[in-house]
Amino acid sequence: MCGILAVLGFSGDSQAKRVRVLELSRRLKHRGPDWSGLYQHGDCYLAHQRLAVIDPASGDQPLLNEDETVVVTVNGEIYNHEKLRKLLPNHKFKTGSDCDVIAHLYEEYGEDFVDMLDGMFSFVLLDRRDNSFIVARDAIGITSLYIGWGLDGSVWISSELKGLHDDCEHFECFPPGHLYSSKRGGLRRWYNPPWFSEAIPSIPYDPLVLRRAFEHAVIKRLMTDVPFGVLLSGGLDSSLVASVTSRHLASTKAAKQWGAQLHSFCVGLEGSPDLKAAKEVADYLGTVHHEFHFTVQDGIDAIEDVIYHIETYDVTTIRASTPMFLMSRKIKSLGVKMVLSGEGADEIFGGYLYFHKAPNKEEFHRETCRKIKALHQYDCLRANKATSAWGLEARVPFLDKEFINVAMSIDPKWKMVKPEEGRIEKWVLRKAFDDEEHPYLPKHILYRQKEQFSDGVGYSWIDGLKEHAAQHVTDKMMQNASHIYPHNTPTTKEGYYYRMIFERFSHRAALGVHLSAYDKHVAAVNTGMVPSEIGGDVRSMMEVTAPGLAIQS
Repeated sequence: MCGILAVLGFSGDSQAKRVRVLELSRRLKHRGPDWSGLYQHGDCYLAHQRLAVIDPASGDQPLLNEDETVVVTVNGEIYNHEKLRKLLPNHKFKTGSDCDVIAHLYEEYGEDFVDMLDGMFSFVLLDRRDNSFIVARDAIGITSLYIGWGLDGSVWISSELKGLHDDCEHFECFPPGHLYSSKRGGLRRWYNPPWFSEAIPSIPYDPLVLRRAFEHAVIKRLMTDVPFGVLLSGGLDSSLVASVTSRHLASTKAAKQWGAQLHSFCVGLEGSPDLKAAKEVADYLGTVHHEFHFTVQDGIDAIEDVIYHIETYDVTTIRASTPMFLMSRKIKSLGVKMVLSGEGADEIFGGYLYFHKAPNKEEFHRETCRKIKALHQYDCLRANKATSAWGLEARVPFLDKEFINVAMSIDPKWKMVKPEEGRIEKWVLRKAFDDEEHPYLPKHILYRQKEQFSDGVGYSWIDGLKEHAAQHVTDKMMQNASHIYPHNTPTTKEGYYYRMIFERFSHRAALGVHLSAYDKHVAAVNTGMVPSEIGGDVRSMMEVTAPGLAIQS
């Protein structure tokens, strides 16, 4: 992952503004420690902090087209860039970077090229010919992105809140699957898959189709010019990622550079469920396994850093982000720059235990749609920022566009939990990889019931956090919580503790980002739009969905 910052229409003294943009861009240097770049054209500034994963030697940004009239700053990976280059035979590319195709696609196809990109990305593109610009974010929101507006009429774009919240009058989360166009004057959704309408699909379940779609999603993410590995908790999702990767690694370009033996990584308290399960899977697959231990005190000591980087006070997200934050630092110290991870499967297949309560296939499907749409506020946010804090990139094959289309087109009756038929949660995924002749995983791992990440790393982790919070938040503080924090008032001492830390970093971020999304979701629940049988698991939202902009479908 890289860090991008763009300020468009930044009026005033040019040198002073340039110094300010450089200062703010340095706040994102943890995301891209390999190189820094800044391009200025008049009152427009495009800054970049690079994590070099593809073409480390020549892929520095911002990137330009042949005559330097189109400039782009990008965070992400374009997995189909080689295919896209073949569609541009009359263009000359200056680098081997996967992101180099963006400026040239814009020249050929205008603003409508974004749906051609297969990958995870956030970018700002400036067209010097008319001083127009576009901003886009990937379909699901794997990469983080925010938009803000200054009193001078400037538009600000940043990979993290810390890059813009001090200088903007108003700021909010840039919604996934959307494009902002200065020419059209607002946001429009470029990502319009069939499942987005929440219409109930009817295609019969075919385990081989689902298996092949996931294998393809994993293989395309093995595109790298740097050492990499997989995050392995020993649960179903990460174990499938590791299994498919180890099975296909030898035939990839990456294997020729870095060898065909896969490295796997796991974190947990001593004796935790994840450590035991991950070691068993690693031994079965033959990976070079790295096991990292932390203590409850190690995690508590890291909480402030975690909240600074994750930029949320959501309790569940902070609990899960802390072990991942600590593990990412260890992984980076080994020289690894990219990892594959298992986020997204629970949302797509209804893997959370409360899906057992779904009254029918229609409500089951609609809830999976809602969960996928909210991923950028939870697991994607955690996976992106906890790893990027140490200059590590996380890739998530379950959130591949093509795989999601296949998985979400299955008649949801097959995803329903049916204990009387031996179907536990995510049965369709488990069954797709239940191969007797060439097994992907041991049976008991393939059918292991889900552990929450923050439980799997060790059951005493949550208890330790609650005890620590109770030492710092008194009963009297809780009694006055609604006066101190009238918006999203914390209801537990742990939540109050995280809120205090978050507010120290940015009180304005608490009001500007968390509030709007929370209000929207509460309204949805209160009006009955979220079924009561399923709505009980919903957590308070952490980011907004651009309420003040004209969003066109």
